[in-house]
This record gives sequence, C-alpha cells and structure tokens, in this order.
Amino acid sequence: MEVQKFYYDNKIVKNFIYATIIWGVVGMSVGLLVAFMFLFPNLTDGISWLSFGRLRPLHTNAVIFAFVGNAIFAGVYYSTQRLLKARMFNDLLSKINFWGWQLIIVAAAFTLPLGYTSSKEYAELEWPIDIAIAVIWVVFGANLIGTIIKRRQRHIYVAIWFYLATFVTVAVLHIVNSMALPVSALKSYSAYAGVQDALVQWWYGHNAVAFFLTTPFLGLMYYFVPKAANRPVYSYRLSIVHFWSLIFIYIWAGPHHLLYTALPDWAQNLGVAFSVMLLAPSWGGMINGLLTLRGAWDKVRVDPVLKFMVVAITGYGMATFEGPMLALKNVNAIAHYTDWIVAHVHVGALAWNGFFTFGMIYWLIPRMFKSKLWSLKLANLHFWIGTLGIILYALPLYVAGFVQASMWKQFNPDGTLVYGNFLETVSQIMPMYWMRAIGGSMFIIGMFILVYNIIQTIRSGSAVTDELAEAPELEKVTKKQTKGEGYHTWLERRPVKFTLYATIAIIIGGAVQIIPSLIVDDYIPQISSVKPYTPLELEGRDLYIREGCVGCHSQMIRPFRSEVERYGEYSKAGEFVYDRPFLWGSKRTGPDLHRIGGKYSDNWHFNHFYDPQTTSDGSIMPSYKWFIRNKLDKSSIVSKMETLVALGVPYSEEEIAGAEYSMAEQSAKIEQNLYNDPDFAEAYEADKAAAAENGEEFVEMRDREVVAMIAYLQRLGTDIKVKTEE
Repeated sequence: MEVQKFYYDNKIVKNFIYATIIWGVVGMSVGLLVAFMFLFPNLTDGISWLSFGRLRPLHTNAVIFAFVGNAIFAGVYYSTQRLLKARMFNDLLSKINFWGWQLIIVAAAFTLPLGYTSSKEYAELEWPIDIAIAVIWVVFGANLIGTIIKRRQRHIYVAIWFYLATFVTVAVLHIVNSMALPVSALKSYSAYAGVQDALVQWWYGHNAVAFFLTTPFLGLMYYFVPKAANRPVYSYRLSIVHFWSLIFIYIWAGPHHLLYTALPDWAQNLGVAFSVMLLAPSWGGMINGLLTLRGAWDKVRVDPVLKFMVVAITGYGMATFEGPMLALKNVNAIAHYTDWIVAHVHVGALAWNGFFTFGMIYWLIPRMFKSKLWSLKLANLHFWIGTLGIILYALPLYVAGFVQASMWKQFNPDGTLVYGNFLETVSQIMPMYWMRAIGGSMFIIGMFILVYNIIQTIRSGSAVTDELAEAPELEKVTKKQTKGEGYHTWLERRPVKFTLYATIAIIIGGAVQIIPSLIVDDYIPQISSVKPYTPLELEGRDLYIREGCVGCHSQMIRPFRSEVERYGEYSKAGEFVYDRPFLWGSKRTGPDLHRIGGKYSDNWHFNHFYDPQTTSDGSIMPSYKWFIRNKLDKSSIVSKMETLVALGVPYSEEEIAGAEYSMAEQSAKIEQNLYNDPDFAEAYEADKAAAAENGEEFVEMRDREVVAMIAYLQRLGTDIKVKTEE
C-alpha cells in the first residue's frame, strides 16, 4: 500500500484562532459595557448608536458568531484534516470561508449599532447579510464534504458526525428563519407573522444554541479531550446513542421558549415533552466526555488545558440539566422573562463555549508554533479568575430571577398586587446587577491574560504553516456491509448516506411543528376588530424595532392572575396577525407593553423618552432624546405598505395612495395633544422662535420620530375590547 505525503494547512487554523481572540475581546467588551448600562442607564447619553437596545444584539452576535463561530472553524479545520488524513479540500474555499466570515462580522458591527435589524433573537442581521451568511456557510460545507470525499481514513470519526450535522442543520435553520421580503437595501419584513413568526424564530433560536453552540463543540470535545488527556473516548457505543438521539430530539424543543403564550397548546406540550427527553442524550455526552478522563485526574490537577475542558463539560452538563427543567411549565411560569434565563444562558456561554475555547487555544497554539505554553502560571490564573467570574456573574442573576418572580406574583389580602409598581422589583435587584458587572469584569480580565500569554508563546516559537504528514491512500472496498461489520460501522464509511440520515433526523421535528402553522387555515383564530397598523403606527413600530426595545420589553401577557392584574387582558393569538416580525420578547427589564395603549397620555410618553427618570422614579431606561430631535423619514412608507400587501396585509390601494395624508392627519392630532402640557408648549415655541431668529430650518413636532413612536405605543393592545364588570 502506497504511503502518500501531504501537508496539513495550519495557516487557516491560525487565522481563525487569531480572529477568535480578537473578536472575543471585542464581544466581551461590548457585553461588559452593556452590563454597566444597567447600573448607569445614561452612560452613553445622547449617542444613539451606543444605546443599550442597539448594543445588546451587537454583543450577542459578536460573542456567538464572531468569537464562538471562529473558534468552531479553527477547531473543525484543525481536527478534520487530522481525522481524515487529508489537507482541506480547497485552499481557496478555506480563504473565502475565513475572509467572508470576517466581512460578515464587520457588516454586523456597522449595521446593528446603526439600527438596521430584523429584531429576531440571534438572527438580527438584515437580508443582504443573511444571504452572505448562507453563501459562506455553503462554502464551509463544500470544503468539509470535499475533504471527506478525498480522505485517507476509511471510517469517519464521531467528531466528524457532529460537524456534518452542524453544517446541514444550521443551513436549514438559517434559510427557513431568514425568509423575508425586502423593502430596501437594509430593510425587510418577515415572511411570517405573529404566532407563526414566533414559532419559526424559536425553532431557530433554540436550535441555534443546539447546533451552533452545542453540536460543533461536542465534536470538538470528542477530538480535543482525548488528545489533551492522551486517553481514548470512554464509550464508542455511547457516542453513537448520544449523537443520533441528540440531533433527533433537540430540533423539537423550540416551543418551550413560548410556554403560556398565544402559541397553540399542542405545540407547547410537544416542546415540553421533547425538552424533558433531551436530558438523556445531553448527559450521555457529558458523561462520555468526563469519563474519557478516567485515569487522567492527576494530569487534570496540573494541566490548565484539561482544567478548562473539565469545567466546560461540567458547565454543559449544568446548562443541559437546567434547560429541560426550565421547559417544565410550572418552572417556566416562574423563570421566564426574569434574569434566571440570563444566568442560564451565560452558564452555557461562559463555561461551555468560553472555557472550552480557551482550553482549545492553549492546546493548539504551542503545537502550531513548535513551542511550550509561555506561562502555565498565567494560564492557571486565567482559569481561576475566569471560574470566579462565572460564579459571580451567574449566581446573583439566579437570585435576581427568584426575586423578580416572587415580587411580580405577590398579592395583598384584598386581591391587589403587593408590588404594583414594576420599578419596585427593579430597585431590589440592583445589587445583583453590580455583582454581575464585577463577575463579567473578571471574566474579561482572564481573556486579556490569555491574549498576553498567547502572544508570548507565539514569539517564543516558530510557525509551521504547512505541516508535513503521511498516510496510506484509501483503498476501495465494497459498498455492501461485510460479514461481522456492524451497521453503524458500515455507515461510518458511507458519508453521503450518513449525512442523508442526519438530515432526515433533524427535519422531522421542524416539519411537524411548523408546517401546520403554514397550511391550516384556522391555526390562528381570527379577530375581526384587529386591523393593520396605520402608516404612522407602522413607522413607529419600525423605530421601536430599530432601537431594540424588544430587548427589555415584552409584548405578551400570559394568562396568569398576576400578569392580567398588572398589565391587562391576556394576549390572544389573533391580535398578532399583522406583526412582522413578532415582538413578544424574552426578558422583562421593563414592564410588558402589550396593553400600554391609552394607559398614559401623549405628554407622558414624550417626557418618558426625553428623560425616563422624571416620569418613572428609579427607572434604568436610558433617554431617547434623538427621537425628539430627529426628523421622521417618511420616504419609504409606500414601499413598506406595498411589501406588506405582498405578504398578505390587507392595505387597499386607496390607503397606500393616501399614506402621507393619513400620517399628517394622525401626527397633527398627537402634536395638538402635546400642547396640553404648558411646559412643552413654552419650550417648543421658544425653540421655533430661536430657529427663525437664527435662520435655521425648524422641523415641526408632527414631523419628528417621537410622534410616530407615540402613535405606535398608543395603538398597542387596543384592537380588542375587554369587558369589565360594572
């Protein structure tokens, strides 16, 4: 058998590692800034592109897709070549994958702070960037599959199984969830509305966590943990059960993010059932990872790489125990919309993804530069300060979640809420937010320690761009299952069939849940009084989306006594049929807004945007003074309405033709209402006189963004008439 010599491509791996480190610093820094905004709401006062609502999606995208995404590519490109005994299929595809992904990240870094967002959780980027993501992801998949085809190793190892499932599933999730109709170069409306949009989004959102933050890292675990410990994987059979059960069950669990909402009960219950079942394969993977270290615990005590990986796998186990628990309806009723969910997410993100990435980097860099890690002491310091940072971050938020849930639900003997003012619950958890900020600071300090240690390690070594390797060429064998060969062993040498089976496994759950919502006419009960938004309200809604208000405010009142008492009648599925995208939210830093319409005067909203603390003592909402300064851009209202008509919103030709007149009429009424406040009238007339005296252009209040925002908020929840007892 001829032994062939070839070279592993280390340059692409190094590029992805460097990008991982750089974007990690950026993403965590933005996250820390966002954490301090809870303590100092006006930290970036008056700077719209540095407001909380715009920076939060930048933080999540930078950490998930820039930091973790580049780490995935680094680990996959390194391990795939060695597991398949082949250089990556095509160097050009590798370069396109790298530079294309970085350009996407840069595009996100510009567009999100500027307010170009779809507002969908973990999928906020607008349609041109979504297309670019799909293209680059296909490039990655083609490179991976091409490498599998030209492999010199007959059977594909378990890590490759997870890489293939990741590629296929993320492609399906991204394409289906990103379906939208463009209005302009950076504005689109979701192809789905209301309940349908919520179902598709959380099918995507949950499985983005599953198949971007979990399955690729499980593949990396199956490669790097045995390598770092110099031990074989604990159980091959367990890895088979782990893989197939995980990818089949995970895809069904998305509806557990929508419990007690307007989603049909059967879909909610299906999500609960599969979420509970998910515990078994998740813990099977954790056990397989930890028991791989059997006999190597002495090494764990001294090796920082293994320390990071052990805590990472443990964090994965904790998060995947907590996930099914949070999917139980009685637990979800307590936890949802509170900071408990934030703690849960960050145990997974900081421990599982963050720590595993750190361990992988500490293991890879010395080997790629033919040197030893510059300082084991610094790596150990990073481990301990990072671990303490995770604890100080997560534990206070768990406490905050319990405090919020308890205060929101307490009643007096006479049936009134004990804490009727939402801000009373906010003030009680401020010490927890301080501790969260301290924990986050410690975690990022650890990141800077890694940066210094890695730079010194690189300086002390010499890079090996093309690493020489050799392996015998792959011999052709029968495609049929041979005598004594297990079925799965046979399947492992049939990658096309393997990928096909994996694709079927992940499509079943999504199809069962989503297709009925698209084809069953009475899936969402219609409410005749629910009408499309007026042109001015539509513009206000788009401003609400632009500013990321959904990051702090929900628009979904669940059928709980406490929520109905606090906010009003619980939300009905038929109320959201014209909402593209849906805005139910996933966290209440502020109160729910679904029934806010008519609750306060136009003047109250105006003053609330100008300085929230003057209307709501103790509020941690930042000011939105630019709403009051900015002229409302009405130039695209006709295009917006025509796009929505194409998606099924029943605007008539007359309504579209008269959009500008309708906006002028409604905005004039709001401006007149604002004059009811003598302070407003005096200040407004003074501004107008000053502009005239200085020869400056003066924008009438009716033409400013704040009026559209007020119109939208005053509309919320007013489509249905709720009967009240006399």
